[in-house]
Amino acid sequence: MRILLTGGSGDLGQSLVPRLLNNGDTPVILDVRAPLDPRREATFIQGSILDRSTLKESFRGCDCIVHIAAWHGIHEGEKDAYDFFDLNVRGTFEVFEAAASVGIDKIIHISTTSVYRPDTLYGRGKVLAERIAEDYSKYAAMNVITLRPRGFIPFWNRDVYTKYSDWARWFWKGAVHIDDVASAVMLSLDLVSRRKLERNLVLTLDGAYEYTDHELNHWDEDGAGSTFRKHYSEYYDLALSYGLDPALRPTKLDITETVRWLGYEPSYGLANLLSELAAYGDGGPPRPAQVR
Repeated sequence: MRILLTGGSGDLGQSLVPRLLNNGDTPVILDVRAPLDPRREATFIQGSILDRSTLKESFRGCDCIVHIAAWHGIHEGEKDAYDFFDLNVRGTFEVFEAAASVGIDKIIHISTTSVYRPDTLYGRGKVLAERIAEDYSKYAAMNVITLRPRGFIPFWNRDVYTKYSDWARWFWKGAVHIDDVASAVMLSLDLVSRRKLERNLVLTLDGAYEYTDHELNHWDEDGAGSTFRKHYSEYYDLALSYGLDPALRPTKLDITETVRWLGYEPSYGLANLLSELAAYGDGGPPRPAQVR
């Protein structure tokens, strides 16, 4: 398939490009800026999803759209309500309408669990964007999957996290690894390409957990940090040395529907984070080749 990635020069887009190529697909990157490490097998189109004529021309000949482009929570304070509405809400409308106008009926829409925080510019805009996706699924007979990942900023994004431990403290509070998000997108592409969906699927993405549901429900019954010690005793002092709180109870999200529809199996959890922190310290593990 020829698959267009809106905002494809960003972290998720660049994580998807090698996966798409390995799958035999042709990635088309639509972004206002070029990828830092462009792949010659991928097509780059410089443009904005707010440029209606460019958008429609860019979509011609494509089989599916992965709609990623958006301002995120980290942009609040830098961007105002108009900026968030223009890109996240109107931009989503432009993407769906352009796709419909050129006969594309398969869209993977990247949303966020921040829809549960409508008191934020990011969350409020994504609530409206999801409504647009729902309308096109229902009234334009589009095959739409809306993915709601937790935050998935990668550790190698040094514009946000200058040290691996900074990223680790953020991830510790509840996030999903970008590799798991990319895997979910690939599974979604496979599903929309082989099956007509009766409705817009809205699927939550969370990371992997070594803790059982029983342990989470009876957290630290034997004292602060006791549940953590059951799984990661060798990392207890390491966690403390980097400001990670072993007594912090993780919030595990329900991904039952995601597993049922996609066969989604997240692979990255605290065990991976701790082993990387132990092995590499604040420098972090090597960056994946596709994002160097």
